[in-house]
Amino acid sequence: MYKVLIEPTANPKVMKFVADYTLIPGSLELDSTSDLAEIPMAQALLKYPFVEKVFISANFVAVSKQDGVEWEHVVDSLKNIIAEELEANPRIYVKKNTEELQVYAEMTPNPQVMKFVSPQSLIAGSLEAKSLEEAAGIPVAEALYGAFSYVKEVFISDNFIAVTIDRTVQWHEVMVEVRTFVSDYLKNGGKIAIIEPQNSKNAVEKIINREYNEIESKIADILNEYVAPAVESDGGQISLIEFDGETKTARMLMQGACSGCPSSTATLKNGIQNLLKQFLPDVVENVEAVNA
Repeated sequence: MYKVLIEPTANPKVMKFVADYTLIPGSLELDSTSDLAEIPMAQALLKYPFVEKVFISANFVAVSKQDGVEWEHVVDSLKNIIAEELEANPRIYVKKNTEELQVYAEMTPNPQVMKFVSPQSLIAGSLEAKSLEEAAGIPVAEALYGAFSYVKEVFISDNFIAVTIDRTVQWHEVMVEVRTFVSDYLKNGGKIAIIEPQNSKNAVEKIINREYNEIESKIADILNEYVAPAVESDGGQISLIEFDGETKTARMLMQGACSGCPSSTATLKNGIQNLLKQFLPDVVENVEAVNA
């Protein structure tokens, strides 16, 4: 049976179960409403009524539970389930025909954005197109703009494509046709990009790429370790632009599904701001978002 280590997190509701190898490229955040057909581990974990979410990234599985259940009563059972599922499916997904490539559709906190997840890595880095003109050099984005008049933005990172639609349609009306299109495109060997992936085409990138000072480096490390995996699982990306020592404010660049998301402000205030204040007390007091 695969070795799994139990690792507490700063969030008392979340426990990490760490393997000794990389489970998947990218990350997945799943709950009872997600498409779990090809992910038996998530199916097994979410059968427990106290399990709210399952997050899979890099070499670990993180489980979020309800408040009424104590970890000491359930952690060993969950660990055993994860170890058994890894024994059956070391790469998380059900073993499939090598010619089959299943694409999963996942909602994000932004109701206009749907994330289409591939079991294979698509690009190393990220690319964003906010118009057909910006899609030049990104064939998959050009194809999406050409196929669907309601596609507003396309964001690609690691193993997913996040698509933003305009308000002429809703995702429940078009999700199946977009997922089928993306799946067929990838199965037929369609190119993702012919330009080099990067973090942003926004001018703010010049600020991000400068050398951080000591405090900014600490903030960036916290974001990369504790925030980035969850944000990326929602089809977005977050980067530190700068830290203002006088106002104790950290300014963040929000990309992909996070850009313009109705819940991004709440995420910053309730999540990232509290996290930074916890790790850097008396240093960071405020967090502000800048949409790419």
